[in-house]
Amino acid sequence: MSSLDNITSEAIQCLAFIDCMSRRNDYSVWPTLWVGTSLGSILVISIKLPVAGDARKSEPVLVSPSGTIFRLKGSILAMSFLDCNGILIPGSNEPWKDESREQKAKTPTKSLSAGQSPTQSVDSGNTDRQFAVLVSEKQSRVVALPSQTCIYKQQLCESAFVVKANVTTIKDAVCLVCYMSNGHLTIYSLPSLKLLIDVDFVPLSDLRIAKTFCLSSFGHGMYLCSPSEMQKFTISADFCQIMDSMLGELYLETEMPEKPKEGFFTGLFGGGVRNLDREELFGESTSGKGAKSVAKVIPGPGSTQMDHLGMRASTIGGEIAKTRMMLVERGDKLGQLEDRTGKMMSDAENFSSTAHQLMLKYKDKKWYQL
Repeated sequence: MSSLDNITSEAIQCLAFIDCMSRRNDYSVWPTLWVGTSLGSILVISIKLPVAGDARKSEPVLVSPSGTIFRLKGSILAMSFLDCNGILIPGSNEPWKDESREQKAKTPTKSLSAGQSPTQSVDSGNTDRQFAVLVSEKQSRVVALPSQTCIYKQQLCESAFVVKANVTTIKDAVCLVCYMSNGHLTIYSLPSLKLLIDVDFVPLSDLRIAKTFCLSSFGHGMYLCSPSEMQKFTISADFCQIMDSMLGELYLETEMPEKPKEGFFTGLFGGGVRNLDREELFGESTSGKGAKSVAKVIPGPGSTQMDHLGMRASTIGGEIAKTRMMLVERGDKLGQLEDRTGKMMSDAENFSSTAHQLMLKYKDKKWYQL
């Protein structure tokens, strides 16, 4: 059953633009479009571009099926191409520039090889010059071009299926990286398709992982582990070794300046509360000892001591008399305050009684009798 018979249920899964030998045993390099479908079919469409110049703008681009078709088991996930040395061939492209804004340019824009001529002849020598790496949900094939011979074939999984696949370059070597539905991450060499690594990576617990999982060059990859978080990973050991030097910092480390010395008046008036110890106040050597500059009381004759004690006794007696007088004044003020409080209570009772009598007097009267 062809893809045209299943047109109602077949859908395009991936596209690849490449300059390759699309026809069997034809060593002419044509711009082509490779179309991978959900039923495992790969269609090769030839594109004929006009010659660069004015004809490129006026003449149409001719698109026609090349007659080449490949079939794999499962939906097509990735298509990549290698040259005869096993180096990954990048996709064909031609930059577009607005010539109205570049009128001052002295030389016209040069197009890439895809637009210089519709075909390019290659000195073949009756040997295959390119390799097409075709990956589906179940298997992968390496097809030699232009003979279209399948030189390597690998069954990627039995019970599970491949979620994402991509051909990447690690340490100047090209390999195939596949993320399986059982959470495993497998790596195959190219073009021999030998299994290099099979590790348990992350379980496919959420459909978000399958939709956002992507692989890029040099063994990098990422996926959304939550609606607001992105997880990045790598399968390259060289990248892991320089990971610490590539991490960003939220702030720049700077040395704190030295604390300025406090002046005498700053410590005396504006320094606030500080905790001081005995060593800081008196020093280690003189801690707990009197300083030499502090005056000491030298006892004198007996009469002098009696006079000193008498002066102290008279001073204490005056302080006691003063305190007693203040207590008496306080008692008088408290008595006056008590009398005022009693008077206020009696006035309040009189006012309450008068208001009650007035209410009883006008209780049963109408407003017009007032």
